Amino acid sequence: MSQHRRRRPARNVKTGIVVGAAVAVTVGAGVSLGLWASGDDGGSAQERASSSSGTSEGTASAGRGAGPTPSPTRSYPLSQAPRTIPAVRSHTAAHGPGWRPARGERVVVADARLADEGRLIASELGLTYAGERKDVRAGDLRLAVNGGAGANPESYTMTVRGGTVSISGPTDAGVFYGTRTLKQEVHGGGTAPEGVVKDQPAKAVRGFMLDIARKNFTAKWIEDRVRELGDLKFNELGLHFSDDQGFRIESDTHPEIVSQQHLTKAEVKRIVALAQARHITVVPEIDSPGHLGAVIAAHPDLQLRNTSGVAARGAVDISKPAAAKIVDDLLNEYAGLFPGGQWNLGGDEYQALMVSNPQASYPQLAAAARRKYGSGGTVSDLTTGWLNDRAATVRAHGRTMRAWNDGFLAASSVQPAKDLRVGYWTGKEYGARQPVAYLAAGRKLVNYNDEFLYYVLGQPNNFVYPTGQRIYEQWTPRVVRGTVSVPARYDGQILGGTFAVWCDLSGSQTQAQVAAGIRMPLRATVQKLWDPGRPALSWAQFKALAGRLG
Repeated sequence: MSQHRRRRPARNVKTGIVVGAAVAVTVGAGVSLGLWASGDDGGSAQERASSSSGTSEGTASAGRGAGPTPSPTRSYPLSQAPRTIPAVRSHTAAHGPGWRPARGERVVVADARLADEGRLIASELGLTYAGERKDVRAGDLRLAVNGGAGANPESYTMTVRGGTVSISGPTDAGVFYGTRTLKQEVHGGGTAPEGVVKDQPAKAVRGFMLDIARKNFTAKWIEDRVRELGDLKFNELGLHFSDDQGFRIESDTHPEIVSQQHLTKAEVKRIVALAQARHITVVPEIDSPGHLGAVIAAHPDLQLRNTSGVAARGAVDISKPAAAKIVDDLLNEYAGLFPGGQWNLGGDEYQALMVSNPQASYPQLAAAARRKYGSGGTVSDLTTGWLNDRAATVRAHGRTMRAWNDGFLAASSVQPAKDLRVGYWTGKEYGARQPVAYLAAGRKLVNYNDEFLYYVLGQPNNFVYPTGQRIYEQWTPRVVRGTVSVPARYDGQILGGTFAVWCDLSGSQTQAQVAAGIRMPLRATVQKLWDPGRPALSWAQFKALAGRLG
């Protein structure tokens, strides 16, 4: 059996590039396999061992004496940073061939927590999932949780060196994002560049919200978006599934309110499971006390009416205990279907507050407010109390809640619950205030800026379909309302942002057209949430990269 000694790397004096020597490992009887070995700077070269004479290197050397230092067969320039969406935050370059997946190579995990991530990337790259292994082989992709104290839980480090790749992070989410970077690097036969990537998102909320109440979307279409979102490192999927036009998820407590076209609970469970595997939290929304037209259609006695008997569209009469009961029934029911830690309570556009004198127009609400809050109680107080009561229902399930910014009423003497986060979408609706008003009060905020992040089907009410280029070049998470940034001192309270599809004129686009229309806006949005700084690529370069990555 032949044996081969490891030679020192030879230095190319003229170029200053260190070239790694080769290591030949004997496999079986008289068969040798050449492996890449890193030099001091991570450089590599390959030397094929000769076995045709059947003699060992030691025997040959004894007969020849000391031979000349072998010339390297290849040298490698310094690697370049990977091109991915979103772009990685840091890459330390190195000399070497990089890594490309080959059939038969392994994905190895350090512990069972990473089994899902390991199996997924193995299936995507055509590798073999080997589970937990301690031996190291050429071509390995190795995943590990490193438990870094105080580190961003979504951060990761990816090292490409010596023919192997290692991805580690403080949580399985960070490791998953590392595999998304690797998947993009090798897409279409590409090579992961030699060196070390250290990466983490700037913002903890990177969301996409879909209005399935006004327009029915198939489970398959939603699942396709989940896969797309996961590969782009989004981590939230909002589902607005109740509105005036429809109620789109099967219900056991109130089947009478469910639209004919809807998702079954089995379909929702599959969507949630797929999202969890991609580290995406599904955020449900049952908006109230407005936007409840589908509920009112089955329960007309809950309809809010003014002194003339005119119905307020989509609004329930919150002076009636039955209105609170049916909404709480639904909140409790769907808390079991959506196990994620986030919930959107809605709270916007209650029609009773969009008249000049709510107390005079809706005396039953004014009377209920006085009974609950004393002689000075107002309809605004009663509406804020409704929001707080629904928050108490959801809080009992251990969820973190948000509500739309125009549901935080400035005119109310009753304050919204302190743990409610603000979903800021508009400065145009009744009662809406500047973002700083919420931030200065200490509220945490998720940016849904309708100027940049609202894709409203049919473009009603002066909405225009947002473009990826405008988001990429003009928006950052601090641009919460219109086109002006809030002061930098509030950056820590802005948790992130969400790109939203609203289906006001549902027939304006097909599912396929929606998917095509949001493709580049989604990529631009996540780039700015991952790194709000000025991108290194021009828009034309970014668009070309998106086209190459698919």
